[in-house]
Amino acid sequence: MLQRIRNVWTPEAFHYHHRLGRRTNVFEGWYLKIVDAEGKQPYAFIPGVFLGEDEHAFIQVLDGKAGTSWYARFPVGDFNPAYGKFDTHIGPNRFNREGITLDLDLTEPKPLRLKADIRFGNNVAWPVTKTSPGVMGPFAFIPTMECNHGILSLDHTVEGIIETNGDTVDYQGGRGYIEKDWGKSFPEGYVWTQSNHFDNPGVCVTASVAKIPWLMTSFRGFLVGFLHDGELQRFTTYNGSKVESLRVTDHSIHLTIRNRTHRLEVESAKTKGAMLMAPYEKQMLERVAETMTSTVKVKLTKGNDLIYEGTGIHGCLETQGNLPAIVDSFQ
Repeated sequence: MLQRIRNVWTPEAFHYHHRLGRRTNVFEGWYLKIVDAEGKQPYAFIPGVFLGEDEHAFIQVLDGKAGTSWYARFPVGDFNPAYGKFDTHIGPNRFNREGITLDLDLTEPKPLRLKADIRFGNNVAWPVTKTSPGVMGPFAFIPTMECNHGILSLDHTVEGIIETNGDTVDYQGGRGYIEKDWGKSFPEGYVWTQSNHFDNPGVCVTASVAKIPWLMTSFRGFLVGFLHDGELQRFTTYNGSKVESLRVTDHSIHLTIRNRTHRLEVESAKTKGAMLMAPYEKQMLERVAETMTSTVKVKLTKGNDLIYEGTGIHGCLETQGNLPAIVDSFQ
């Protein structure tokens, strides 16, 4: 029980040690994005576990360049997360704040022999305070949230190598990003985009807008952060920020949001991606299409002053589920 309380202020840690071995429908997964310095081979790795009728551990691999994904299943017994921190082993594979070690041999949808030894440095996490434990803010204290979110690193350095089917790519000078989700199910509908590959190193935007189930009803929530010059501008449901507009078309999403001092505009272009598995009620389903090749334009202003304007590459974008229910609420 004490560890479960401590985990409120440790969003990076595994939250369900007490549910391992029990048939309860919960999931937890981490999302680690890495891109080499030249952008030759962007990857996202998603280790996690689903507990319930179809309980299993998993590692998803998203090849951002080819738009191909793999889903590797493991027995729950192969899932070994640390207590109180992010350090997760799944079979011979290890994931933590310091890096990734992989040894995968997959066949579907096509053969993938992948070995990785990647190290991270200078992680910039979403701040955790006594009253606001990470990106969820005060919502982190509510145990009945259907889906919880954490941002472990908005931006960090990457080095090491990945060998894919015999071809080796050096990730020295690359950039990375880490987030995670845990709970019972993904939201009914949501939009998410992210990029930390701008002309200026250390710039990152991450933005999600979702329809959040709440008791017998639901509300539209948003978690948006923009990192620039070491300062994180936060635009969230709980800090008084307001969405001025949200448009989702067949080609892009457009989000304009304001907090008490700043205004942020985000435009992310849709490109071809791959289908990912995601938790919905009692099983993992192939329902999420994600691209890692989006361009993400951002503009940050304070009053009449332009603070930053630029375009990020290697951007991630997901639009999923009941989008009209989200968009209509901001019209």
